[in-house]
Amino acid sequence: MTTTEPLTRPARLAPGARVAVVAPSGPIPEERLQAGLDILRGWHLDPVVAPHVLDRHPDFTYLAGTDADRAADVQAAWCDPDVSAVLCARGGYGVQRMIDLLDWDAIRAAGPKVFLGFSDITALHEAFASRVGLATLQGPMVAGIDFLKNARAQEHLRATLFEPESVLTIASGRGTALVPGRARGVTLGGCVSLLAAGLGTPHARPSARGGLLLIEDIGEEAYRLDRILTQLLRAGWLDGVSGIALGSWEDCGPYEEVRAVFADRLGGLGVPVAEHFGFGHCEGALTTPFGLSAELDADAGTLTLDEPALV
Repeated sequence: MTTTEPLTRPARLAPGARVAVVAPSGPIPEERLQAGLDILRGWHLDPVVAPHVLDRHPDFTYLAGTDADRAADVQAAWCDPDVSAVLCARGGYGVQRMIDLLDWDAIRAAGPKVFLGFSDITALHEAFASRVGLATLQGPMVAGIDFLKNARAQEHLRATLFEPESVLTIASGRGTALVPGRARGVTLGGCVSLLAAGLGTPHARPSARGGLLLIEDIGEEAYRLDRILTQLLRAGWLDGVSGIALGSWEDCGPYEEVRAVFADRLGGLGVPVAEHFGFGHCEGALTTPFGLSAELDADAGTLTLDEPALV
């Protein structure tokens, strides 16, 4: 798989579709999970909760159950022929601990279906791209505050799942150009610290060459973002990238400091860079597909897909 190739798109959801909710990373508050399930039922979906979603790891409170149990939930959900989508309940930390326990041959054989999540789930997006060749969705998660409380986040996700042709152009409404211009490529990305952490692992793609890179993060101060981007640059991972869209940078310090890092580390790539794009850890986060051919217009703050995210 190369970044320049569009990936296989799964089928859109229809009323009555069964969707599995999994927790590959951090622990889930039960009341938030139930509220998220109620929203899914309101969309006429049939959500089923994986057996270990509400577990807590016996030693590490930041994990939703043991690595083996979290992996088993993802594996069983994906390989269930009655399940049309696998939706993550939240991020946190933990995917890197369980991802090598998954049977990727069996996952590939089970065929394409919708996969949704963001933040720590970035590692799974990369694995589905590199090991399965599957397009996936970065978007609000079932037990996430934004999904539960924000109408814009809910509606954009619902439209993407059921009527993907209605959201071919993704626009934050306040996007601006850090580096002006237009670029074409295949979308990829996620939480930039997870992309850097994945370098050298079995599921990481060799580079972002030919891609439109959509990145965001939370809780990383300017010097840490500098370190992360410098690592990606030194590894050659950003060589040949076509364009970059910058999402949210919650709790990363004053934005003028963060912006200066982006200008310094990304400005020399000679490609369009759009900022304030409205995906990731922010209020009203937009759902963005990975693995699709698209055009980024940094000046207009738009990402226009060549075809709907789901078939």
